[in-house]
Amino acid sequence: MEDERIIDLYWQRKEEAVHETERKFGHYLTKIAYNILADWEDSAESVNDVYLAAWNSIPPQRPVCLSAYLGQITRRISIDIYRKRKRMKRPRTEYAVSLSELEDCLSAGDTTQQHVDLHLLAKAVNDYLRTLSVEARDLFIGRYYFADSVRNAAEYCGMSESKAKSMLYRTRQGLKKHLEKEGFYEE
Repeated sequence: MEDERIIDLYWQRKEEAVHETERKFGHYLTKIAYNILADWEDSAESVNDVYLAAWNSIPPQRPVCLSAYLGQITRRISIDIYRKRKRMKRPRTEYAVSLSELEDCLSAGDTTQQHVDLHLLAKAVNDYLRTLSVEARDLFIGRYYFADSVRNAAEYCGMSESKAKSMLYRTRQGLKKHLEKEGFYEE
């Protein structure tokens, strides 16, 4: 079923919208959730919460790209679940590992959160990503937005895991320099 038709079903408040969303996007949403949570049960819970969130937000929202809209909701809900689990000291996930890789690009401590408008930081990161090759940008987004393992992101981009690690390292170093130049990084 076409995305626009699914959105119309939400607007008509027909339960079929949720079933069609699950049929068309269930695997995609589960992959995003699992990459963050590394637990099938928590991932299933997250995806079910996504369906409820979509039901409650469409209408009034009318997403232009349904897959991106649902993906963003999935990330937000999964990250919330991850944070709850972290408070309970559960094992690290790919999401935690990918965040630790980015720590060197951001300022130490809470100074970034306290002193920098997050919208400006996001703009600076996006500006940097636009300077990258499509291959490097896709790899970076796969690893740090979708929280794919390095192996899966490399496979998606058609390169060896070794090349992917090297490219990600260089990209993080470039991002760090860009953020320093933009005034977002403090030693």
